[in-house]
Amino acid sequence: MQIKPRQHLLDIWQAIARHSFEDGEWDWGEWGGRSSVADAERLLCLMYPTTEISAFRLDDPDITERDVQSALKSAGSRLDLPAKLVTVLADFMRTHTAEDKRPSFAGGYYFIPKEPDQELTQEQRELGVVDAFSMSITLCLATLGFLKTYETKTRRSDVRALIDELKAATEVRLTAAMVSLLRSFTVNVFDPDDPQGRTLCRLLGQGQTSDRVVLQQFQRRFKALRATISESFTLGVDIADRLKDDNQLFECGWSWSLVNDAPPVDTSEPIGPQPSGVAKPVPYLYFTVVALDGIQDLFSDRTLTLGLLNTEQQRLAEALRLRWEITQQYWSGIARFGDGSWPLEDIPWRTTGQRLESEYFSLSVAAILVHDLVRRRATDDDLTRTVGVMERLAERGRITSRMTSHDPAVGLHNPGVRLPLHGSDTVGPPMRWTMTDFSAQLLKRTVQLCALSRNMSSHDRLLRLAEQIFDHVWERRISSGHGTGLWDNIHAVYPDSPEHGGPLSWAITERVTECMVAARALYTQPPIRSAELVTLAAALLSEATHLLGNEQLEPTSIAEGSRGIALKSIEVKLRRARELVDSQPGTAVALTTEVLGELDTLALARQTASRGV
Repeated sequence: MQIKPRQHLLDIWQAIARHSFEDGEWDWGEWGGRSSVADAERLLCLMYPTTEISAFRLDDPDITERDVQSALKSAGSRLDLPAKLVTVLADFMRTHTAEDKRPSFAGGYYFIPKEPDQELTQEQRELGVVDAFSMSITLCLATLGFLKTYETKTRRSDVRALIDELKAATEVRLTAAMVSLLRSFTVNVFDPDDPQGRTLCRLLGQGQTSDRVVLQQFQRRFKALRATISESFTLGVDIADRLKDDNQLFECGWSWSLVNDAPPVDTSEPIGPQPSGVAKPVPYLYFTVVALDGIQDLFSDRTLTLGLLNTEQQRLAEALRLRWEITQQYWSGIARFGDGSWPLEDIPWRTTGQRLESEYFSLSVAAILVHDLVRRRATDDDLTRTVGVMERLAERGRITSRMTSHDPAVGLHNPGVRLPLHGSDTVGPPMRWTMTDFSAQLLKRTVQLCALSRNMSSHDRLLRLAEQIFDHVWERRISSGHGTGLWDNIHAVYPDSPEHGGPLSWAITERVTECMVAARALYTQPPIRSAELVTLAAALLSEATHLLGNEQLEPTSIAEGSRGIALKSIEVKLRRARELVDSQPGTAVALTTEVLGELDTLALARQTASRGV
């Protein structure tokens, strides 16, 4: 199934308008307000495309496209939509603000107890989670950009007053989310002889290299990174002196929530009291990927061009950027460790902190590697090997391969991969976090890699893989009843998987929306330039130009007006072919081939006429 970003986004918007706008008014439904993560994901399904794609803009009613108006007609007219979005966003900000006026990043019903018969405490439900911090950065930036334009387009006094309230709340929430991400970052230092150290050594050595040699290689590879972490990290984390010991191993990244004993971050912004953390200082691959996705929005061209960050937020953003770069370098180095096969290619990945293994963790490491490959302009070898990992993950996840009877791979999707949230038991029963978005995440990373690749073979493999994964994901839309056209109907592709209740998945719906935005960016890139086609196009152009010059030597009478028009048309096509020969050589070949055919037709007609036939 071909990915058609514009049409598929319109289909998603139409389904959201049908589901969330009851008689033209926004309806949070039974589950709204019970998780800041789910509510942010739901709003991002609308706000992310409207701020990332000019054709989907809703902040200026005068330029709203007709097909966008048609998709959202059940939500309101083009004049009503921006005001309604302001109202909904303001309601979100109020709902997810605690009694002490600080922004709330509660995981809510996304948290589940480790034991089914246990009940989580209200304090646990209200704990902040990295998903909410990261999603809030993206949502707040989208909101601020939206308001920057819309406030100049409306004259309604009630709407302008609400805009002022929303802008102030959004600024505070954005700063609080950035501070929370700083306080959720951790560097975990451990001895090679500890269980965690032995696990990491086995993972890096892949059974081929002794732990002693692995430690030596680790010391050399991460010496500069170790020094940077020790000397440069000052906000939101205490770095243990043990990090300076080269004989210690370490991991860096984001825990699931605010880290226990993480110091408050000094800030001049009025974000309210900074709560104490409960999470153990151990990085989680899943939450690290989520954090990286949100942080990169702070440095996007749009954020910089519109000037969405104030001075204090820019200071916090620089601290987050340092962690963003260091984390990518670390996990990219771990994924490609050694001189032979990569640890990443040894699927499934084994986590050291949680001591779990799953294809989902392999995908998480691959996602960080994709971030790093984009940042540092990857080599063809890195890309080719990463493509192979993606293809194997799709096969092992039974997305591109046949499902067998009682296939354990179905567990990746339903019930999903369950993470123990270490430290949550200090305020109630042990909690877990469930990831069910393996397919959507794999699609997103595949599309991102495809946009990065300028190697024709790798690009074609990735594009075919993306289309296969998208076919699988699109089939999982809910086909009837509540949430029609949204996600996730897991039984459409895995009919024998366990039953699951609860609301529709805004997590997967939002991930698919992100995929469509990424696919649109893929298709707006110039096509890959083929050196062979450039040579062929140049040769064809040379021949066509010569033949055209020869044809123009022949006399053209007034009676032969059609011949003069044909020659003029040929000149225009050749000029266009010359313009495209470097950027789109395939198109230049097609145009020149057509010109050669037309020139031959003219030559044949002239020869026939000269013979008196």
